[in-house]
Amino acid sequence: MIKTTIKIDGMVCAMCEAHIRDALRRELPISRVRASHKRGVAFCESRDSLSEEAIRKTVEATGYRVTAVTSAPKEPHGLLALFRRG
Repeated sequence: MIKTTIKIDGMVCAMCEAHIRDALRRELPISRVRASHKRGVAFCESRDSLSEEAIRKTVEATGYRVTAVTSAPKEPHGLLALFRRG
């Protein structure tokens, strides 16, 4: 799994978070998404890397501005992490 962090300018309330989540779910192949207007960020999880261009296009179509996009492999946690440590 890949975790993508999207810094977003312009979110001011929970409804803004919902708009971002709905747009990302509708347009991108993601398995999970969270957004925080207080932190100005959204987090996506996906099987494969997401296109930064597609992320920017999707978010900016909702009226918000993407200021940064970063991606990294998601670290396992819980029981899965214990099994992987061996």
